[in-house]
Amino acid sequence: MEESEDVPKDFIKLKSEKLSVDEVSELVVSPCCGAVSLFIGTTRNNFEGKKVIHLEYEAYTSMAETEIKKICRDVRQKWPSVKHIAVHHRLGVVPVTEASVIIAVSSPHRAESLEAVMYCINTLKASVPIWKKEIYEDEYSWKENKECFWANSEK
Repeated sequence: MEESEDVPKDFIKLKSEKLSVDEVSELVVSPCCGAVSLFIGTTRNNFEGKKVIHLEYEAYTSMAETEIKKICRDVRQKWPSVKHIAVHHRLGVVPVTEASVIIAVSSPHRAESLEAVMYCINTLKASVPIWKKEIYEDEYSWKENKECFWANSEK
């Protein structure tokens, strides 16, 4: 692939199927980039002493995609050398150890891609309308992200 054909792209997907780290990372690979940074958020088996059985995610899909596009635009303003960005988030049931979210960013050098990935996940948790329900052995709990601006505005 010639560099002129390798225009910056954003790959955004919300889906109920299992997420693939290989698929997401391959989307952002570029011949002009020496770094691909990944964040993989997985379901853990515990929360505050309770056994987590699985997570369930719901989203206002069109608004979530719009907000993720804004995050990608912000990344490109803050780190102009970033080439490709991929944000895949799972909806529905996510079993323990499986990925809820995978974010990948490519750039010529590692600092930009690492910083951009951190910015992406932190901003996603703060601004994207995706809700998480933790299912425990004998109860469940809807969780709000501590970073979420609308959850904190009423306190």
